[in-house]
Amino acid sequence: MLYILLGIVLLILLIVVANIKIVPQSKAYVIERLGAYRTTWQTGFHVKIPFFERVAKIVSLKEQVVDFAPQPVITKDNVTMQIDTVVFFQITDPKLYTYGVEAPMSAIENLTATTLRNIIGELELDSTLTSRDTINAKIRVILDEATDPWGIKVNRVELKNIIPPREIQDAMEKQMKAERQRREAILTAEGEKASKILVAEGHKESQILNAEAEKQAAILRAEAVKEAKIREAEGEAQAILAVQKANADAIRMINEANPGEAVIAIKSLDAFAKAADGKATKIIIPSEIQSLAGLATGLKELVTDTKPEKE
Repeated sequence: MLYILLGIVLLILLIVVANIKIVPQSKAYVIERLGAYRTTWQTGFHVKIPFFERVAKIVSLKEQVVDFAPQPVITKDNVTMQIDTVVFFQITDPKLYTYGVEAPMSAIENLTATTLRNIIGELELDSTLTSRDTINAKIRVILDEATDPWGIKVNRVELKNIIPPREIQDAMEKQMKAERQRREAILTAEGEKASKILVAEGHKESQILNAEAEKQAAILRAEAVKEAKIREAEGEAQAILAVQKANADAIRMINEANPGEAVIAIKSLDAFAKAADGKATKIIIPSEIQSLAGLATGLKELVTDTKPEKE
C-alpha cells in the first residue's frame, strides 16, 4: 500500500507540474475549458486545470512582417505588371485572432492582392510608378479596417517591387538614358557658360587694373612734373632774390662809401664804353656824359700834341 500511495502522490505531482505555465513577455495564451474559450493569459505564472483546460493558441504580440509573392495587376491603360507587397501588422486581440478567421495570413494575403488590384486599376502606368506613397496609404487604411474584426492592426504597407513588362522596361531605360544625356548636355553647357563668364570677368578685372595702373602712373608723372616746375620756380626765385640782394648790397656799399663826382663820372664812362661796344646803331648819351666825353677828347688831343715835343 505504501508504494501505491507514493506512486499516486508522484503522479499527482507530475500532473500539477505539467499544468504549470509561465507566459513569457510579448506572448499571450488563449485558454479553452471543455472546448469553449475560457480566458487569455498574459505575462506571468499560471496553472490550468488538468484534463479540463488546454492552451488553444499561443499568440505573439510583437509586430510581424509578411512578404507576399508578386501579384499580377492591370493598370487603367491596360498594362500588366507584377507587384509584391510587404505588410507590417500586430495582433491586438488574441481571442479575435484565434476565433475571428481561419488562416489569418492567407486571409491578409488575399485581401492585400484584391485591394491592390482595385487601386492600381484606377491608375495609369506613370501614376503607378510615381505614386507609391499614395498607394501604400490607401492599402493600409483598407486592410486595417478589414482586419480589425480579426484582432489585427495593420501598421504599414509597402510596395516592394513594381515590375512592368520587358518592352516597357526597355522604353523606360531609353527614356532615362536620353534624360541623363540631356542633363549632361545642360551641365556641360552651363559649365562652358560659367567658364566664359569667369574668363570675361578676369579680362574685365585685368583691364580695370591696367586702367587703374595707367591712371596712377599718369598721376605720378603729373605730380613729378609739377614738383619739378615748383622746384625750378623756387630756384629761379631764389636766384632772382640773390641777384637783387647782391645789387642791393652793392648799392648799399656805394652809398656807404660816399663816392665823389669824379668816381661817378668814371663809372659812367665805363658804362658808356660797354654800351658803345655793343651792336646798337643808335646810342642816346646823357648830357652829363657828353661833357665828360668832350673833356676826355680834349685830354687825348693834348696828350697827342705833347708827345712829338718830347721826342
